[in-house]
Amino acid sequence: MDVTEIKNALFKQAVIFQTGGFRPTEELGESWIGKVLWGKEGETIPSNFEPICTMFLYNLPYVPKELNSYQLITIYMDFDVFNNLIVDDLSPFFKITCYKELDGLQKINKQSKKIKAFPLTPSFVHNDAPSWEDSASIGREIENEILRLESEESIEYYEDIVENIYPTHKVGGYPSFIQGGTSLGESYPFVFQISSDEKALFNIVDSGSFYFFFNLEKQDWFVHCDFY
Repeated sequence: MDVTEIKNALFKQAVIFQTGGFRPTEELGESWIGKVLWGKEGETIPSNFEPICTMFLYNLPYVPKELNSYQLITIYMDFDVFNNLIVDDLSPFFKITCYKELDGLQKINKQSKKIKAFPLTPSFVHNDAPSWEDSASIGREIENEILRLESEESIEYYEDIVENIYPTHKVGGYPSFIQGGTSLGESYPFVFQISSDEKALFNIVDSGSFYFFFNLEKQDWFVHCDFY
């Protein structure tokens, strides 16, 4: 494989989000950090959980196949998660609700007391790449080809292959691991991440991210965190 073939095999599509940048409407279809705008009657959220994200999927230019049947995801978080980051699976500290239909939604406008709320602007990217430390995402064959080219042609992964790694709020693509990363195999693929956000005053320890993996068959989540 040459560099172009490696890029074609390695790159993934994703939607990344820019915080703010437009006047919000708070209508259906608008994603947010620091706020959950919509819900259904009768839903209960534990009092120690903060609303952190409204993520509409139906109007995005790309979503991973595991989320194709959902139109909206809302996320609440127990901030006690920051006292438990040594736990492998942080999903008990998150309340993640997936909606297949928008009918019956009510505007609930729950705003975090700890995160400054902003609307999110989605952008499609086609060249999301994994960090070199995330060897599980790269795959053995491609990794061997990269190592061969580094040895034979003096290429460098971050200079000659990677075009961009997106350590931001993101749907699809790769988890932008800072440390060694984690892999749960094909049964729990990575589907989105929520990252530290200076504008929203949301810092995950030290510019870190929460990575969300989803088993569609079991309707089960796994959440991982890393940081500098």
